[in-house]
Amino acid sequence: MKILPAEAQCEEVSQILKAVAHPKRLLILCHLAEGAKTVGTLETACGASQSSVSQFLTRMKKEGLLKSKREGGYTFYEIGDRRIHTLVANVCKIFC
Repeated sequence: MKILPAEAQCEEVSQILKAVAHPKRLLILCHLAEGAKTVGTLETACGASQSSVSQFLTRMKKEGLLKSKREGGYTFYEIGDRRIHTLVANVCKIFC
């Protein structure tokens, strides 16, 4: 049985949607859609502990949703894939 390109893409999209399905991860991504932010900034913006924000960021980075860069003593996180950025921006536009 031949797998159509659309079917293969459905698998990738399904994995991405699973990764953003948690409310706090989605909230973090919505804030990151505005630009790169530190853990501390996200902690304040999301009303979550530093530990939980760090865990969410680590998981999303491992899943390929985010990238990070060090500047001085800070690590800035940002959405690492333009498609994810577009997805999150559209979700925010539709639902917020």
